[in-house]
Amino acid sequence: MGDERPALSVVVPAYNEADRLDETLRTVLGYLHARPVRRCEVIVVDDGSVDDTASVAAALAATDPWLRLIRVGPNRGKGHAVRVGVLATVGDRVLVCDADSSTPIHELDRLERALDRGADVAVASRAGRDARIGVRQPAVRERLGRAGNVAIRWLLLPGVFDTQCGFKLYDGPAARRVLGLVRTDGWGFDIEVLYLFRRAGAQICEVSVRWDHRAGSTVRPTAYLAVGADLLRLWLRYLRWAPPVDGCRPARVRSVA
Repeated sequence: MGDERPALSVVVPAYNEADRLDETLRTVLGYLHARPVRRCEVIVVDDGSVDDTASVAAALAATDPWLRLIRVGPNRGKGHAVRVGVLATVGDRVLVCDADSSTPIHELDRLERALDRGADVAVASRAGRDARIGVRQPAVRERLGRAGNVAIRWLLLPGVFDTQCGFKLYDGPAARRVLGLVRTDGWGFDIEVLYLFRRAGAQICEVSVRWDHRAGSTVRPTAYLAVGADLLRLWLRYLRWAPPVDGCRPARVRSVA
């Protein structure tokens, strides 16, 4: 890809996403190539898939120098895949986005404005007053998600209303420092990441976005139980003092439209 440092790194964790990964990657790459900025990199992390996820990503990577594939296995969880991907990035900023495009890539513009105004982390939020929910989740999932968010705010992250939306933009150097400290491999990964950013003194900004539930999700109902278990483990772990991470500003959480 040359010696020029990417302006943006995009990390796409993928587990058994062969059916929709090609469309997602073509959309993301098309959007990035059309932007008037210097080059970007897109890293797909295949988390031990048993379908053709890796083949789909590799075929497209052969046609676009901005795209590369990292394979890990056996499957260890989304958190592990994201951590591997982020630690492999070199961009000034790092976007983590899900393979199903529940949040369309053009919402990146809104998150970038938050970092332009001084945030270290911009969290796409389905809970903001201006969030645009198109296709809703099944009612049971919505209720479980809301209950989980209440517990997360109460135990670890007061003021953050949506930790689990899979679309987040980070300051690149800060992300690589913080994610190197994260130990959660599963669905509670985002909670630990945001907690460590806050503990480091980072500014976290929630940004209302467009979001659509996608049929065929690889997220199973048991994932909500796994998040709860991870949350409890994190709460117990961080009852003790954790050392700060250098390079971030005093802690503040705010929401923007």
